[in-house]
Amino acid sequence: MNTRDPHDSARRRHRAPAPRTPRNLLSPIAAAAAVLILVTGAGVAISQGGLASIFAANASGGLGCTDPVELVVVTDTSIHGAITNIAEDFDANSEVCVSTEVRAQSSGDTAALLASNALADADAWVPDSSLWIARMNSTAEALGRTKPVIEPRASVASSPVVLAAPAARSAEFAADQVGWTTLLAGLIGGVVPDPESSSSSLAALASMTAVAPADDPRRLPSTMIELGKTIPNSKEEAVDAALAAPAPTVVVMSERDVVAHNEANPDVPVIALYPNDGTSALDYPFIDLTGNKPESKERDSLLAAFEEAARLGGAFYMAEGFRDHAGAGELKATGVLPISTSVPAAAVAEQQVAALTQWSSLTRRSRMLVAVDVSGSMLEPAGNGLRRIDVYQRAAGGSLGRYGGEAHMGVWVFSTNRAGDQDWEELVPVGALGDDNHRAAIANVTATLPQYIRGDTGLYDTILAGVKHMKEGFVPGMVNSMVIITDGRNDDRNSITLDALLAELTAMHDPLKPVPVILIGFGPDAVMEPMQQIANVTGGGAFSAFEPNDLDKVFVDAFSQRTCRPTC
Repeated sequence: MNTRDPHDSARRRHRAPAPRTPRNLLSPIAAAAAVLILVTGAGVAISQGGLASIFAANASGGLGCTDPVELVVVTDTSIHGAITNIAEDFDANSEVCVSTEVRAQSSGDTAALLASNALADADAWVPDSSLWIARMNSTAEALGRTKPVIEPRASVASSPVVLAAPAARSAEFAADQVGWTTLLAGLIGGVVPDPESSSSSLAALASMTAVAPADDPRRLPSTMIELGKTIPNSKEEAVDAALAAPAPTVVVMSERDVVAHNEANPDVPVIALYPNDGTSALDYPFIDLTGNKPESKERDSLLAAFEEAARLGGAFYMAEGFRDHAGAGELKATGVLPISTSVPAAAVAEQQVAALTQWSSLTRRSRMLVAVDVSGSMLEPAGNGLRRIDVYQRAAGGSLGRYGGEAHMGVWVFSTNRAGDQDWEELVPVGALGDDNHRAAIANVTATLPQYIRGDTGLYDTILAGVKHMKEGFVPGMVNSMVIITDGRNDDRNSITLDALLAELTAMHDPLKPVPVILIGFGPDAVMEPMQQIANVTGGGAFSAFEPNDLDKVFVDAFSQRTCRPTC
């Protein structure tokens, strides 16, 4: 076997791919010409036929290769095509007999397999983001396994995270006025593919976190809650949602996603808006996995040569809509800028992990029972010509809109002796808000609450009954909770005492089936100390609210504190 240095051929072999037939962007983009530069000319890409003939003519470098050294490289699905072309070029021009297999797999799936030691034959991995290294290690730790032995190397390609706007609505956007702060301010809508699996979305959350106003700590969680109401199953579904949205709406994508979407969906093109307050990039690192395999100098030398070939394969990447490893390169594709105006840094893994933790807490599916105080004191004045019940109704209407269709909600009202000695009454059973009839039933009950007002505040018996009810129907994977809205203290002389209630709730507490109680003391007569004690023993929270806007703030605070209660 010829043993010349494989690095020599890696340095000599790269040539630009053949041009691809141009694909013109359809007429809707013309409306955006004054807003954003769109490239509609011939694109540089790889012609399948052209490369096939090249590879056929140069198979195995013309060496009559019969016993190749085998390399296995696992790549994220997005970059599989480009690296497959590089691998074919590498094998065809190598002066050492080599066969490089390139496998496509989502970065999340590969990280999970590596964490469970189930990918023993792979020599290298190219995920779309370095973040997957941290997630792989945390998964291995959670499984009680040793962290895989890996050696992260340099980036081979990159793609900045952008805000993609449907071309048909491009005139609604000003390219220099769209960014993460615009999303945070609610000036435009956003659709975010699931950050649990989308590196672009997770990088976007980290970017929003970086620019969130320090003097308004609720702005970021409030935006995440809104974005998490509807999580699309695909990029196509996300674009459809943006097209149908009442307000101008963008989709979080990578620049490469924009190129791929426009090629696959020429009738529904999107344009890339580059955030005016900066962004980050997916960095596509080359990760050596041979530390988990027996030593082989020949294989290691070839893998190092292939890594160099991958890092120098800029033309192959640009043909597929990527920038090179340094963030440079010219793209000739529709919907994106030909030359990047800036070179964004790779997203920082630690910032992304923190953003994902917050997102996961805020967007976990909720299953809640809301119990509203309808004692006589709720008719007392609350200022501005409104009664306390009026203030609650106004705030509740807005809060209901924060919940997506996957949330489950039910409504009780409570006051003394509603049904014999029973202090509570079910008005709407707990059910999915994705059912339009169920959501309408809750809205109708909220609008008609004054008709239920009578009696005193039967607080403690209602809490005990509600927690038992939610435990009986406990749904794993959801945040099962009870929310109490009250303007006073427990006035039922025949009810369970506070000490007895706390003892019962403590005895019922099951860390595997928690039902935290969120208590909102509404108005000046609410007594917070017993509420706080109840919150502490159930892992819930106690909050004060005096104005309609306070209830909305409490809503955000209650969601934000899911992971730190009761020690927030």
